[in-house]
Amino acid sequence: MLDIFLSALTDILTVQHISYMMLGVIVGLMIGVFPGLGGIAGLSLVLPFLYGLDTTSALALLIGLIAVIPTSDTFASVLMGIPGSSASQATVLDGFPMSRNGEAARALSAAFFASLVGGLVGAVILTGFVLVARPVILSFSSAELFMLSVFGLSMVGVLAGKSLVKGLAACGIGLVIGSIGGAPATGEFRMVYGVDYLYDGIPLVIIGLGLFAVPEIVDLLRRDRSIAGNKGLGSGWFAGIRDVIRYWWLTLRCSSIGALIGAIPGLGGTVVDWIAYGHAVQSTKDNPRFGQGDVRGVIAPESANNAKEGGGLLPTLLFGIPGGGAMAVFLGGMVLLGIQPGPSMVGTNLDLTYTIVWSLALANVFGAGLCILLAVPISRLTLIPFKLLAPFMIVVISFAAFQATRIIEDLLALLVMGALGIYMRRFGWPRPALLIGFVLATQAETYLYQAVQFYGWGFLTRTGVMIIIALTAVSIWLGIRAKVTSSSRDEVLAEEPSHGSGLSDNIRARWPQLAFAGLMLAGFVLAVLDALQQSFLGQVFPLMMALAGGAFTLLLIGFLVFGRHNTPAAVDAEAGIGTDEERPERSMLASLFWLAALVALTAVFGFFIALVVFFVTFLQFRARASWLMTALLTTGAAGFILTLAYSLNMRFPGGVLQDLYRLPWPFS
Repeated sequence: MLDIFLSALTDILTVQHISYMMLGVIVGLMIGVFPGLGGIAGLSLVLPFLYGLDTTSALALLIGLIAVIPTSDTFASVLMGIPGSSASQATVLDGFPMSRNGEAARALSAAFFASLVGGLVGAVILTGFVLVARPVILSFSSAELFMLSVFGLSMVGVLAGKSLVKGLAACGIGLVIGSIGGAPATGEFRMVYGVDYLYDGIPLVIIGLGLFAVPEIVDLLRRDRSIAGNKGLGSGWFAGIRDVIRYWWLTLRCSSIGALIGAIPGLGGTVVDWIAYGHAVQSTKDNPRFGQGDVRGVIAPESANNAKEGGGLLPTLLFGIPGGGAMAVFLGGMVLLGIQPGPSMVGTNLDLTYTIVWSLALANVFGAGLCILLAVPISRLTLIPFKLLAPFMIVVISFAAFQATRIIEDLLALLVMGALGIYMRRFGWPRPALLIGFVLATQAETYLYQAVQFYGWGFLTRTGVMIIIALTAVSIWLGIRAKVTSSSRDEVLAEEPSHGSGLSDNIRARWPQLAFAGLMLAGFVLAVLDALQQSFLGQVFPLMMALAGGAFTLLLIGFLVFGRHNTPAAVDAEAGIGTDEERPERSMLASLFWLAALVALTAVFGFFIALVVFFVTFLQFRARASWLMTALLTTGAAGFILTLAYSLNMRFPGGVLQDLYRLPWPFS
């Protein structure tokens, strides 16, 4: 065993290995900064360059890229409120408010140092579990995986904010949206209504960007100031490092959670950050400010999503079962290099396994260190007037959105989900609850059908299932206890019936909220009607979810009609809207118009021409920039998008113009 360790260390510490690893780190940093791309796009980009490289150097390149993307995607999440990838969505909840409070540098450095710790913990756990994890992973069947999905859904109660009813209704919306497309058990198509785009369901990147990025862009445009306002950058990068040291026990716990969940194939990548965030909320008792800029809300998901990369290597190396999308591409790279995953990775190729594991740890150190060095200068973006950043951010999220299927319908779906996210934010519906429901819908339904088919309902008595049920019950209890103890009496009474308000007064005061809730209820009714047209196996899951979501929405409408009504100013304050504005809806729709304009221009002229026209129009009429500034910013944005598209060998979505005329790239 000592000879194997020494052989692995010798391979890692060569100049060639470290050079290729640094190259991977730099490429991963550039890819991760750009929201919506993530590890799949980055690994796919470097795969062609592996030909001709020796095995150790090629693995160093891949590992360097894998290690840094979960770290560098934090830039977009913290600075712009745009989820950098599916694994950094929870970071937005507190990271972006910290930027708006003038603490961007602190948030970034805390995230990067927590990522460093998480990556190292993941590598340590992987080192110790390589030899003993095989029977543990093999013991997880569809029954245990279904209960883990339920455990993820239990986080909804923790993340529901002040209104548990709204949180459960929002989760129902997510579960229904996640059921769109083919039924896992029968292949029937549900809620597609003849729209070709819906047959494969709505992509996750569209949901994430629509719920979180679009509402923040609209709100900042409406406020018409920089992200950080006049508050500056805060106390800098060292304060964030001190925060991680101060909350070292939370960091270690969330890192361990990330590594363990990351080892479960297909589950970790999209839910581990929410589970870690929920754990932080549950376990924090001293003056929590989650959702308003609590640094613990950054530390928890960032330490977990980096640790999950180490955990994700376990099933990938030992069984050839990728732990997520990025690991699937990494698996392809291993096969390309002639490495066969399986039992040999803990036998004859054990030295290669430890080379991969320790390369991951070293790459995390390099990646986190590089990001910490860049934290302060990059965080200065929050001081730029937002009207100059807005057109670039709108184009960036649009570019990220059509990575899903690369057609115009991606942008239309982004616009619809953006409008939904805006009004959920406006009326205090928790958007994370919807996202969790969407992420877990398909796999929960699939695992449930498989578990019932293999074991019958007796799967509930399996030892692993009963352990997870107990953990879920404890999680729900902790969440309810934390919510009750942290809620003031006024907050609880805000949704109780009151004899002092007439129905007409409540309806007049709350008609926008009632209209939105009624629209959501109509969506649940449509889902029920559609489910009733499917076979039994195809209808059970969406029907149950739609009925449950509709019931909670009806309960909410009852609270709104018969409960004590908040004043309009209180409702606006809860949604983050200034009380000096008489018509917040009008200002929000005016800001959303610019995204709608880009989508409309794309439908007519194609994306690249629309980009140029949109930039010039926005900068001239909305930002009132000079012609020189307009020309420089438009040229820079167009050049950046062209370079990225060329590197990814992609075509932009076309419009009517492309249907009429055959145009060369990039106008095609």
